[in-house]
Amino acid sequence: MKSIAGLAFVALLLLAGCATSSPPGSGHVAASATLAGDAAHPGSTTGWLRTELYFGLGMEGANGGVDESGWRAFLDHDVTPRFPDGLTVVDAYGQWQGKDQAEPERLRSKLLVLLYADTPAHRAAIEAIRAAWKAKTGDQSVLRVTQPAEVSF
Repeated sequence: MKSIAGLAFVALLLLAGCATSSPPGSGHVAASATLAGDAAHPGSTTGWLRTELYFGLGMEGANGGVDESGWRAFLDHDVTPRFPDGLTVVDAYGQWQGKDQAEPERLRSKLLVLLYADTPAHRAAIEAIRAAWKAKTGDQSVLRVTQPAEVSF
């Protein structure tokens, strides 16, 4: 009997070591850091944002628009210098119905995902990226979606 009680005690200790804590009532498990962070890659965060930017590259099946090398040049020149610590780009397909258009355009697209500390400099950098794309392509808009983010590196 002593060995069964001992095994049960060891099992409880092991399970307790796997538990994580979250703020009461939060409904989620707190993230644990896998990297002992620095300012750009903190172990845990408060005050960070996730921004998604949607870039139309051109109409499906149409000549023209922005090709992969043009996108890469934009990324290297206008995006990476503003967010050198990291970003994600996803190939996408979307639809857009601009002003005075009867039908939506079907577009090859890129989705840019940025995670960053919420600062005036970062917010200005996002707007500079959007303005640079519109100046490069003549597009009416670059869709921006921003929301709070809990991140851990």
